[in-house]
Amino acid sequence: MEDFKICTTAKRIVVKVGTSTLTHANGRLHLQRMESLARQLTDLRNGGREVVLVSSGAVGAGLGRLGLEERPKTMPERQAAAAVGQGLLMQVYSKLFSEYGQIVAQVLLTREDLDHRLRYLNARNTILTLLGYGVIPIINENDTVATDELKNLHFGDNDQLSALVACTVGADLLVLLSDIDGLYNRDPRQHTDAEKITVVKELTPELFAGAGGAGSRRGTGGMATKLEAARIATRSGIAMLLADGSVPGVLHRILDGGEAEGTLFLPQKDALLQRERWMAFAGCPVGTLQIDAGAVNALVKQGKSLLPSGIVAVEGHFGAGDLIRITDSEGREIARGLTHYGDEELRKIMGRKCSEIQGLLGYKHYDEVVHRNNMVCL
Repeated sequence: MEDFKICTTAKRIVVKVGTSTLTHANGRLHLQRMESLARQLTDLRNGGREVVLVSSGAVGAGLGRLGLEERPKTMPERQAAAAVGQGLLMQVYSKLFSEYGQIVAQVLLTREDLDHRLRYLNARNTILTLLGYGVIPIINENDTVATDELKNLHFGDNDQLSALVACTVGADLLVLLSDIDGLYNRDPRQHTDAEKITVVKELTPELFAGAGGAGSRRGTGGMATKLEAARIATRSGIAMLLADGSVPGVLHRILDGGEAEGTLFLPQKDALLQRERWMAFAGCPVGTLQIDAGAVNALVKQGKSLLPSGIVAVEGHFGAGDLIRITDSEGREIARGLTHYGDEELRKIMGRKCSEIQGLLGYKHYDEVVHRNNMVCL
């Protein structure tokens, strides 16, 4: 299929493998699949491609070692399982990759590592340096101290993490290996007449509405988290492929043969720049500015900066330089950006003209509250 040729030309690839692919039904590691994954990734690296692996499975591996049949229900139990499983997971990976002469490195990230701009850049530089040395970085959410993924919040079984990593390193392609062979128009586990969607050119509200919950009892991610990963990747100009990780040689079939395996999400043409990607997806806004209809039109349609006259409400506590969310009168997020003024200052100047800032504050650093160069429309 013509669209799948984009996979064969990808040079920097992020591969995410889920817990359900890496483990048996009883929670123990699926060594045959892990060996196949190590062999395929090493061969891709030997062929001149740069590869980053985002691996789930720490909690699942811990369940098997601790003799537990299901995911624990409490946070301390899940984190204990992750602490036991993380070491086991990397031990197995190191052994399997070393058999093919490939060096790997463990990189554990938390949501805060990507939220903080300097830590985000440091993580980027570390991963790119490892790639320069010919190393395959193996990245996982630091489950033993982080709570976002384990609470089943927005992070979602490393799906979103893999998309953020792909954005961070400027990948050409993100591959999600899961226990399902693609995106369907209906849940194939409940509807026998469900049809697979081979290529997605646009992520519509209907696609998100049709996404279900968690995929399996060993993992936390479902189709909704995969669509969110697709939204982040494609908006950043990165193609994303969702495929069945249990298919023998699936990576070679896709990346070398260009076979139409799974579902391909095509990148958007108006891709965000590297700094814009951080503002849109990685950084966590610490406050909200609600703006009127005129300001919405100026930002979205005219590409203007945000002035104090368009602000009608200020929420949260933040300072100059912080990342904030910009919403319309109905609470819909339309943009994110770095503010020139803190919340206390904005409460004094909101709804007022730029010429009044000096008189209201006793000083004026900028006319703009959020300059267009420091903003991304969503």
